[in-house]
Amino acid sequence: MAKTIAIPKLGMTMKEAKIVAWKFSEGDRVEAGNVVLQIETAKVTYDVEAQAPGFLHIVAQPGTSLPVGATAALLAETREELAQLQAEMPAGAAASAVSAPAGKPSPGAAAAGPPGQRAGRIRISPLAKKLAEEHGLDYTVVTGTGPDGRIVKEDVEKALAAREAAGAAPAAPAGQAIDGKRVKTVLPLRGMRKAIADHMVLSLQVAAQLTTLTELDMTEVIRWRKQLVERQASIGFRVSYTDLLVYILARALKAVPVMNASLIDDQVVVWEDINIGVAVALQLSEYESGLIVPVVRNADRKSLAEINRALASVVERARAGTILPDDVTGSTFTLTNTGVFGNAWAWGTPIINQPESAILQTGAIVERPAVVDGQLVVRPMMPASLTFDHRVLDGAPVAVFLERLRDLIQNPATLIV
Repeated sequence: MAKTIAIPKLGMTMKEAKIVAWKFSEGDRVEAGNVVLQIETAKVTYDVEAQAPGFLHIVAQPGTSLPVGATAALLAETREELAQLQAEMPAGAAASAVSAPAGKPSPGAAAAGPPGQRAGRIRISPLAKKLAEEHGLDYTVVTGTGPDGRIVKEDVEKALAAREAAGAAPAAPAGQAIDGKRVKTVLPLRGMRKAIADHMVLSLQVAAQLTTLTELDMTEVIRWRKQLVERQASIGFRVSYTDLLVYILARALKAVPVMNASLIDDQVVVWEDINIGVAVALQLSEYESGLIVPVVRNADRKSLAEINRALASVVERARAGTILPDDVTGSTFTLTNTGVFGNAWAWGTPIINQPESAILQTGAIVERPAVVDGQLVVRPMMPASLTFDHRVLDGAPVAVFLERLRDLIQNPATLIV
């Protein structure tokens, strides 16, 4: 009897996932423990292993979004059973499991390949592959006429001719000139990059976003961190400015709770839990970068050591690619610290991480002129940009929050009161 490969539930908040790629082709023999499928949810990719051996029958193609528990593929015990499954449940049968309202594409539609797109390892001759790449052709959609469905040169040539006849614009291969500009490389908008793009555009479409800029005197925080770093051996960890900012932010949010809110179904929901998301940059390849926002839960109830451990653990897993959806969901406020990238990036207009109502961007600490007690002095100042949703927040609570944040940063001793 065939075994099911289903969409696993990776966390309490997970409802669905998108098929990213199959690691085996239709009909391939799969052994228990083999990674057969890669899925994506909440910008997190996850490898799914086969729980039993069998011959793979794929029923959900890359780009398809499926709910937790839905069947993505089946593992037949015999070749005969595989043929029966292929007849009864054609490839793509699961594509309608998550349907969209009439006239609107499903969440996975933008990433889905055209009809006939194949998954997993593609059998293609080196000459055919080179020809396809030279012309920017996605050869996963090409039907192979060679032995065992192998794509040969003639198949690619036919596909190119069909594309030209249809007037499709080919992707620009490296070295080609377009309007007098030479192409260095082409990066498809997919995976994490597409998830970020969709999320950011959605945020700007649904929220009335306004950014206010300020500077924060970091003299006392620098002194505080220096003392802690000098005692690293005894306290057991090396504190970072991000650790301190999360610690201080959580206390500021507790003092001004309306900043820790979301607009949901025409109601402003003020959250009891203070879960701070911390933006982490990822270098995916030579040209591609990514961004993920792991969450420090109940940051207001954590000590500085606990915040340090929580951040170190989740950031390490994010960069190792082993992070889970629960690690990046449930935030109520986000911090993005661009100071780690150097002095050139100061203020900005960060985009709110929906469905939150505010995000704080901090920059590098730089010595600047400042007036203190009527005297012009040089102080280590940190630029800060706070973007907030004007549907939820007005200028008054934002000003109160920033003043509270400034007070805690300039007088960190009051954090123990």
